[in-house]
Amino acid sequence: MLREIVLDTETTGTDHAKGDRVIEIGCVELLNHIPTGRNYHVYINPECQVSAGAFAVHGLSNEFLADKPVFAAIAHEFVDFIGDARLVIHNAAFDIGFLNAEFGRTGHKVIDLAVVVDTLALARRKHPGAANNLDALCSRYGIDNSKRTKHGALLDAEILAEVYIELIGGRQVGFDLSLQPSAGRGIALNRNDAAGREAKPRTMISRLTDAEREAHASFIQSLGPNSLWREYIGESTPEQA
Repeated sequence: MLREIVLDTETTGTDHAKGDRVIEIGCVELLNHIPTGRNYHVYINPECQVSAGAFAVHGLSNEFLADKPVFAAIAHEFVDFIGDARLVIHNAAFDIGFLNAEFGRTGHKVIDLAVVVDTLALARRKHPGAANNLDALCSRYGIDNSKRTKHGALLDAEILAEVYIELIGGRQVGFDLSLQPSAGRGIALNRNDAAGREAKPRTMISRLTDAEREAHASFIQSLGPNSLWREYIGESTPEQA
């Protein structure tokens, strides 16, 4: 069974090499590309100031984060949650750079970027030349992101899980095989819920030649007016007309 963790972070700024830190982590668990309802979410005291630019993006203030645990206090439970799952991240180099900087401080094993699925790279291959940020992908795939007035790690991870499923082949991966949400942290992502985002119908293109259609019509005529085939395709017999 394939286990994946769709992950997003929020940070104090844009450059971990200059001391910016992780302040929020949001994760959504997938099994065989289907959300299980088991999530991980935590706010973190960065032990430094949130930049004005970052605050404008996510709205997480220094005051709000002051009583939250530091990264070292949550590192073990975070590592336990992701385990050996494949990570799915949009613009993965950014998040992995920040997480590995934090792991470097705590002595945990760093994450190899080579084994992470970068949905930004997937989107660029699938839609070259188009806008491929998360909002643009939501618009392209008809995914509701109306609650995304500010960036938030868990909400963005939930939305990215839906985008990822579209990028790898669409909603047909679910059908009636969706797992029952399990008890866990965070908010369950239910692909069958009310937003009513149903599978998109596809028009089937006939590949029959005219000769094949004529041969089939002749065969139907040879069966007589009371054949079961005529009932199946909904043709009326003379008596029914």
